[in-house]
Amino acid sequence: MRKVNAQDGKLTAEVSGEVEKADDGVLIIKRIHVVHKLKAAPGDRQTAERVHGVYADHCPLYRSVKDAIAVTSSLTFVAE
Repeated sequence: MRKVNAQDGKLTAEVSGEVEKADDGVLIIKRIHVVHKLKAAPGDRQTAERVHGVYADHCPLYRSVKDAIAVTSSLTFVAE
């Protein structure tokens, strides 16, 4: 199995959320989107995309909120 180096700032993420008012007027988070940016060798792209496709199932935060908040993510690959 090929390992991708995601250390030293090579993997970053920007997270945005959308808030709406519930029926009782309280603000609640309805949607979260995470944009991952990975700087890696071109040969790492396939591995990175495969990992991105399954990481949510192993992410404690995603697993904790997925039934209440729509969570999406994307991966931007930057070749080194």
